Order: sequence, then C-alpha cells, then structure tokens
Amino acid sequence: MADTNGAPLPPEEEAMVDSDEHIPFSGNRTDEGAKSKNKVVVVMGATGAGKSRLAIDLASHLSGVEIVNADSMQVYRGLDVLTNKVPVPERNGVPHHLLGCIDPSVGFTSRDFRDLAIPIIDDVLLREGLPVVVGGTNYYIQALVSPFLADDLVEDVAACSRDEPRENCGIDKIASFERLKEVDPVAANRIHPNDHRKIKRYLDLYESSGVRPSNLFQGKNAEKRGRADTSRYNCCFIWVDVSLPILDRYVEQRVDSMLDSGLLNEVCGIYNQNTDYTQGLYQAIGVHEFGMFFKSYFSIKESTEVPWPYFSEIGDMNGDVLKKLLAEAIEKLKSNTCKLVRRQKRRLNQLKSVFGWNFHHVDATEAFTSNSGDLWQTTVVEPCAKIVRNFLEEPGSLTNNKKLGHFEQKGPVLRDLWTQYICEACGNQVLRGAHEWEQHKQGRRHRKRLFGLKKQFYITQQVRTVP
Repeated sequence: MADTNGAPLPPEEEAMVDSDEHIPFSGNRTDEGAKSKNKVVVVMGATGAGKSRLAIDLASHLSGVEIVNADSMQVYRGLDVLTNKVPVPERNGVPHHLLGCIDPSVGFTSRDFRDLAIPIIDDVLLREGLPVVVGGTNYYIQALVSPFLADDLVEDVAACSRDEPRENCGIDKIASFERLKEVDPVAANRIHPNDHRKIKRYLDLYESSGVRPSNLFQGKNAEKRGRADTSRYNCCFIWVDVSLPILDRYVEQRVDSMLDSGLLNEVCGIYNQNTDYTQGLYQAIGVHEFGMFFKSYFSIKESTEVPWPYFSEIGDMNGDVLKKLLAEAIEKLKSNTCKLVRRQKRRLNQLKSVFGWNFHHVDATEAFTSNSGDLWQTTVVEPCAKIVRNFLEEPGSLTNNKKLGHFEQKGPVLRDLWTQYICEACGNQVLRGAHEWEQHKQGRRHRKRLFGLKKQFYITQQVRTVP
C-alpha cells in the first residue's frame, strides 16, 4: 500500500489532491487476473452522525457516486420517517441501492445483505462508477468486506456432511438451547438463548456432520473472521464521528422532528398487539417503545363513552393516562437511540482495535455545533473528498493524514471469543469474550452499580459496628 510509511505524495499528485475541481472517477476497474482489488468507499459512524448526508455531498466532488445502503432497518419498505430514510428530493439525483426494497415482515441477515450487495457493487464498478457503502449496521459491512462469514462455514460443512439433518420435531425453543449446551457448551456460550435461528443451524450442523460448531470458529478460521486485510475489495473506510454530548442532543431533537413529520401515524399503521418485535422491520427502535401507548390508544377508540383523540390533541390533555404513556414512549425512544449510538461507537472501536480496520476518523462535532452550512463543507465534506481522491489515484488509501485522525492497526490482536463472563454487580449480566468484558467494566453503568454496591457495603459495615 502506498503511503503506509508516511512518504509524501509527488508534487504533481499533491496539487491534484488539493484541487477543488469536480474530477471524473477513473482507474477503479482492473483487468482480469490483475493483482489489485477494485476500490470501494465505506462511510461509517453512529446513527445521526451525518453518514448519508456526507455520501450524497461527495457526489458533488466525484463523478459516478452510487450509494449502497447498509442500514439494517432502512433496507425494509415502510417507516420512512422512523428509520430516517433520505427523502428522494434530498438525494440530489444520486442513485441509492438497497433502500426500502425488502419485505418488512421477513428477516434480513448480514449474509442476505452481502449476497445482494456484492452484485450491485460489481455492477457499479463495471459501469465505471464509484460504490459508496453507507450505514451504521457494522456487521453488514463486516460481512460485505470480509470473505470469511460464519454462516458460510457452517453451510459448507453441513453440505459435505454424511447425513441429512434430523428434524427436531416436538422440541421447543428452550429445549433446543439446552440441547446445544449439552453437545457444544462452548458454542452455546457464544450466542444468545433467544437466537433461535442460529441455535437451529448449529444443531443441524452437529446432527448431520458430528462436528461441533465451536471447532469451526477457532484457530485459523477465527483469525480470518471479519478482518479487513483479507477484504474482497480495496476499501477506504471513513468514520464520521461526533462527540457524545452533542450527538445525544442532536438525536433527541431529531426524534422531535420525526414526531412532527408523522412518526406516530407511521407506527400506528403497522401496530398489532400480537406483533413479534424480533422479526423484520418490527425490530426498529421506535416500534416496541410505543406498544403500550397504542394499546391504550386503541382501547379508547373501542369505547363509546370517550371521544377518540387525534395525535396532535394528546399533548394538550391534562393528567390523562394517554398523555403520560406517550411521553414515556418518546422518552424511551430517545434513550434507546442514545444507547444505540454508544453500541455503534463501541463496535467501531472494536473493528479498529480487534479486527485491524484502518479508519480515516473525521470529527464533525464543530459542524454540528454551528448554524453555518459552510462549516460542514469545509470541515467534513472537503477533507473527506480529499481522502477519497487520494485513495482513487494511489495504489492504496491515504494512511498518514494525522489531522483527520487516521487509525492504523499495528498487527492482529488475538481475540478471546469463547470465554463467558458473568457480572454479578449488574444482575448476572452475561458477557461473551474478553473484549466485551473489558468494555463492560469500563462502562458508566457498571461503574455506577459497583460504586453503589461498595457504598451499601460500607454503610452496612458501619451499622454492624455500632454498639
């Protein structure tokens, strides 16, 4: 890769990089058998950080930009306001793929995303375009860029097995997980008891081949999994970041804007008292949170004594149960979205430190705190356009831009994926793997609980010593 040793660009190329001209995209396709990989730009970041806005704005600096959505909820049809899909007029004519095209009632795994995204990206490359993958669902992007996916490995082994998998007739979901704990306790420690799809796949693998799933995901296989240095594409990873206090405030304001734009009408349209909130679009933050509100709301509709209020009237009610439920639901939506932001940031840090991903870290905090749109252009869009121009013109991506906070991983980190940790201070919460455990110990919630328990213990000891 060029520039990994900090070598400066040649003068003529440096001048080209500093140019603000709208340059055509070129040099991405490679001949058959060529050693270099096709180039793809990947824009990542927490929800609300401006990923989609940046990707669209990049199209004004680079020709041929086509956006591939990598948001696990935006891939579904419906709930455009709640999932914050970019409205068509705001896309500025930039083509968008995998946006609002999947049936909202079906599951859509990282493998499904990869299998649909790769042909789209390859088609964009074939047409001399520039694919820009954008989204906050990091495991989608990880599945896309890494040629090693756990689901594939399980399927390959099962396909070569000696027997057909036996049907687990009459075995309920709880019993299935108990069965997995018997045959492969190490694998059972790695997955959630409610991940019934993966439990079934692991059991089918064991029943058909006699191979324990945990044996597949250790050693050399574990080293390959999710690493960007084995990517099928040459990727330029851009991490758009905003400081937590500023992003929290922005996310809460965005929820208020969504409510003004008809969020309640959207969720009302798909509400069902018997909804399975673990499937499809119903997993979106903002659906489950309004469950109790809509249950009460529709019970009023069925009443002949109380008039059914419009959503706009609920906020003006005094001391009404419906008003209280709505306020609680909105607060939950804001709180859970802020928690999502933290999970996404932790995952990005993990991709950097554990999986060895090299990010161009762009801090957009200043642009978020200013009312001037010019600041967004000068501190975010233009620097990112410069990064991408360097990436396209050089054999590899730019790696020595200290001003923008480039992250460079020195070498692979051995990952403990199988040890299970239990935090008694946090109500016997289960953590899987040393990295997850260390992240948990550093978390504010854990430290607060620990401090409370120590304080309670100290008070108890003081009471016992009183004569």
